[in-house]
Amino acid sequence: MEIPKYILGDNTDYPTAIFVIHTEFPLFVINLENDEVEWLEEFDNQDQKELESETENYIKEATEFYDREVARYNND
Repeated sequence: MEIPKYILGDNTDYPTAIFVIHTEFPLFVINLENDEVEWLEEFDNQDQKELESETENYIKEATEFYDREVARYNND
C-alpha cells in the first residue's frame, strides 16, 4: 500500500486542533493550532542536527498541505 507523505487527522478530544501526520522520515505529528510537533521516533546526534535545521521547513510543508486540502474541499 502506498501512503501519502502527509495525512490530516482530527480528534473530538481536541476540537480546535488540526493535526497533520508526516509519514516519512522523520515521522511526526504537528498540531497546526499551535505548531507543536511530536516526533514519533528517536534520533541520533546527526539526525538531531538535521532536524534543527529542517523543522521550519517541515512546519511550512505541513501548513501548505493543509491549505491545499482545505482549498480542495471548498471547491467540491
